[in-house]
Amino acid sequence: MKLDSKIPEGPLAEKWTKHKFNLKLVNPANKRKYDVIVVGTGLAGASAAASLAELGYDVKAFCFQDSPRRAHSIAAQGGINAAKNYQNDGDSVYRLFYDTIKGGDYRAREGNVHRLAEVSVNIIDQCVAQGVPFAREYGGLLANRSFGGAQVSRTFYARGQTGQQLLLGAYSAMNRQIANGKVKMYNRTEMLDVVIVDGKARGIITRDLVTGKIEAHSGHAVLLCTGGYGNVFYLSTNAKGSNVTAAWRAHKKGALFGNPCYTQIHPTCIPVSGDHQSKLTLMSESLRNDGRVWVPKTAHPGLKAKDAANIPESERDYFLERRYPSFGNLVPRDVASRNAKMVCDEGRGVGATGLAVFLDFSDAIKRDGKKTIEAKYGNLFDMYQQITGDNPYEAPMMIFPAVHYTMGGLWVDYNLMTTVPGLYALGEANFSDHGANRLGASALMQGLADGYFVIPYTIGDYLAGMPYEKVSTDKPEFKEAIEQATNRLNTLVNINGNKTVDEFHRELGLAMWEYCGMSRNEAGLKTAKQKIQSIREEFWKNVKILGGANELNMELEKANRVADFMELGELMVDDALSRAESCGGHFREESATEDGEAKRNDEQFAYVSAWEYKGDNQPEVLHKEELVFENVKLTQRSYK
Repeated sequence: MKLDSKIPEGPLAEKWTKHKFNLKLVNPANKRKYDVIVVGTGLAGASAAASLAELGYDVKAFCFQDSPRRAHSIAAQGGINAAKNYQNDGDSVYRLFYDTIKGGDYRAREGNVHRLAEVSVNIIDQCVAQGVPFAREYGGLLANRSFGGAQVSRTFYARGQTGQQLLLGAYSAMNRQIANGKVKMYNRTEMLDVVIVDGKARGIITRDLVTGKIEAHSGHAVLLCTGGYGNVFYLSTNAKGSNVTAAWRAHKKGALFGNPCYTQIHPTCIPVSGDHQSKLTLMSESLRNDGRVWVPKTAHPGLKAKDAANIPESERDYFLERRYPSFGNLVPRDVASRNAKMVCDEGRGVGATGLAVFLDFSDAIKRDGKKTIEAKYGNLFDMYQQITGDNPYEAPMMIFPAVHYTMGGLWVDYNLMTTVPGLYALGEANFSDHGANRLGASALMQGLADGYFVIPYTIGDYLAGMPYEKVSTDKPEFKEAIEQATNRLNTLVNINGNKTVDEFHRELGLAMWEYCGMSRNEAGLKTAKQKIQSIREEFWKNVKILGGANELNMELEKANRVADFMELGELMVDDALSRAESCGGHFREESATEDGEAKRNDEQFAYVSAWEYKGDNQPEVLHKEELVFENVKLTQRSYK
């Protein structure tokens, strides 16, 4: 299979402008003749559904939540990047492009990333026009704050609830089109499969999560906007419902999966407190603007936050400031996470488990006053106190890295189309813009860029060559897909074993975190592969699911998703094994510099890995999209 990224020729800054002109158009009067299916209604899905409906297309939108407002996009706290340069501190579209390429450790396409930086400035205007209440400076301009991986302030924010406010903007735009009859909304409906007719994506199979009814829906194109797969690790910052099922089923129907082992570990999460937890809580990276990260220079086992003040300044190790004087606490997420793990591995971690470091605001409160800090981070501090019982105004937070975002996803070309014609992937569901590590505040930027400003152009190029006729769901391809989905659910219900879905999911997550998390080695990855295969084999013999398939059954929902996670987990391990280099957030112990930093191998691994499904229990085939860098020089990353 030949991978054609369709990146336009010409100078970097002109690629997107020229490409838009060269794309075929659909006459406004003809747009209403096309049906577009949008799966997922977070930032990418809601913005795409609203934009396409505004253009005149008929849209069917699906989400498994009871409302699009509950999409996991609301969990984003810190902000959204854009190269507006309101601070007049040296930012530009090119600098945002460069920081994103460098932050991703040179494993993303130049063309895609520059387009992202270009349209970032339009996103802010769009969202302000929708009424998103961004923070403002005294003079009335929108406020910006700094974020990891950049030396300029380019992050727009709405206190610590930026994702929620942006989603409300996209949701209101979509609601307008629901009222106009251009978007038909299907809540509490989960996609189970993609339907391919004559080699093109022409529909999906869904399950009504309330009644259990399985249905077919046809369209001229299918957009997957279904987020990431961080829950393969069981404990992550993702909502419990976040899953890989839509993307994975598309993968099994021919869509290549790009860079599956690229997952992001977020440095500022509330540490694990016990076996009872089913998820972790993110604390915004923006806290690192004013909070100082430290541990004692010598081990103090079990040190509590309230006792941190007893450690004199001379006995504190502000390890990020010490190791990276240029960026200090604002190093990228992968660097901050790896260093937090390192000091804990040395035995200098704090808290009951020793798997935590301090994020201390005492200096900022002394410098700026409590009211200033409260205005910036008040709701985040309140959330932390409600969860942990500690008051961050009086004692430092305790944080530790956790799985957060997935840079891997379905492989897409410049038009956001997968290797299946007519099947697109937007936002976190695709692999495209972040390389081996996503910079903070870039997830919201990519989701909205794809939905508001990329797909409205690129989908027209495909639909312009499509006949208007709708495909009937009576076709054998739809009936076969319904039968397969039904049989799978009935099989799960009828296993009637002895172990719960959560027990299997936890075992899978532990194996993934232990052997395919922040730090990896060849022997550990091979062990993980064996463990995952063993867990998967037992799952299909011994999982216990109460209730039936034709009713509300949340255990069945979970089982269906966890079964996909197990298959994905094995592919993630295979991908990690194939990359014998340290890159971004993926530290291969066999590949490190003398001072312990990640050591890339550009001669062998400067490519996108794209995996092709070849059948159940068959090894997947690796295809490589070689990355070409014409505008940035490949150098060893340094934030010192």
